[in-house]
Amino acid sequence: MKLSKLIARTAAPIAALVVAGLTATACAPESSDNSGGKDEKSGTLRVWLFQEVDTAPKEKVVDGVVAAFEKAHKGTKVDVQYIPVETRAEKIKAAFNDPKSAPDIIEYGNTDTAGYVKDGGLADVTKEFTDWNESKDTDPTAKQSVTVDGKIYGAPYFVGVRALYYRTDVFEELGLEVPKTQAELISTAKAIRQAKPDLYGLAVGGAYTYGAMPFIWSNGGEIAEGKGGSYASTIDGADAQKGIKAYTSLFGDDNCPAAKCAGMGGNDTVTAFASGKAGMAIGGDFSHAAIEAGKVKGKYAVVPLPGVKSGEIAPAFAGGNNLGVLNSTSHRTLAVDLMEQLASKKSQDKLFDAMGFLPTFTDVRQDVAKREPFVAPFVKTLGAGAKFVPASPAWSQIDASLVLPTMFQEVVSGRKSVDAASKDAAKKMNAAFSSAG
Repeated sequence: MKLSKLIARTAAPIAALVVAGLTATACAPESSDNSGGKDEKSGTLRVWLFQEVDTAPKEKVVDGVVAAFEKAHKGTKVDVQYIPVETRAEKIKAAFNDPKSAPDIIEYGNTDTAGYVKDGGLADVTKEFTDWNESKDTDPTAKQSVTVDGKIYGAPYFVGVRALYYRTDVFEELGLEVPKTQAELISTAKAIRQAKPDLYGLAVGGAYTYGAMPFIWSNGGEIAEGKGGSYASTIDGADAQKGIKAYTSLFGDDNCPAAKCAGMGGNDTVTAFASGKAGMAIGGDFSHAAIEAGKVKGKYAVVPLPGVKSGEIAPAFAGGNNLGVLNSTSHRTLAVDLMEQLASKKSQDKLFDAMGFLPTFTDVRQDVAKREPFVAPFVKTLGAGAKFVPASPAWSQIDASLVLPTMFQEVVSGRKSVDAASKDAAKKMNAAFSSAG
């Protein structure tokens, strides 16, 4: 099965620390309903969902939902397109500005929620979501991922978190122990590379922001600090710089050569691991299906990513995605209905089986955790305290302009020191925070 190379996804917050920040960033939408008040009950609904490392299993689940929906709504067709994650920002922004070519429903990462709401792109579906019978079982923090200023702008689609995948056969052959600290992780990666020069010890990517963040957080650093929508970057703080140094130390001929790895994103590192080219990788529960479909099936295990001290779990980025109806839709009732069908308990249960995506409904999540042991390290990671990016409309701009990947790449290329690169990144982030208001 061919594995395409795409940049790692963004996702919906789980940690409680996100709740206050996300609701506090509320801004009045800059644009209004562009549908002209239409609510057509037939016609074609356009849906944009994200591509995956391997999209086929996801497509099968979605196709089942679409077939049932079309059967139940005579005269209605659904056109689903799978868009690359790395170009989502410009594509969705263009859709907000051109209602005629815009889809009716989009999948979006919660790092984009506040910005999309500020742009006026997402429809307020508070009443429909509240009236939806299944919504009462939504994880409260997942519900917060679609909430801004007390209003709901979509339906949670899945939650996710990353952990450490490692090759059990390679570890056994080389007599290696599973690393219990960040220092051991780095030394183990380099030991694998030395013994097996054809492998990356730990596959890392200069564009893998969410794989790098645990190194920053576990060293006591933060991306930014603030509240009420007003943030200031702390990426150049002393503790954050320790994390940047730790992560960028993994780029080199002794682990993952900068020439090959500086441009890699999260899905690239998962692809490298799945295809047997790496001894370890930082991947999500949502990476499970792609890895199972790869060459390392039956030869790997997963543990929480270790922190600085033995016994600590590095804080992981709280992941997952949402579905939202665009403000410009001329099929509002149908679009909301389809959104709820795509995000339903039945669909999320099937998505878990197909992709390993953790359900956003507490009862469904408990059910899947009981039947699939691979979920355990991810649930344990969530329990240890996941973290999130600044809940500001500015984050979409910071993410789309590749501020942090540029910082990492400047360091691993030798163009700038950690101090200089992080200070430049902080300036760019602060400019974005200021412009967001």
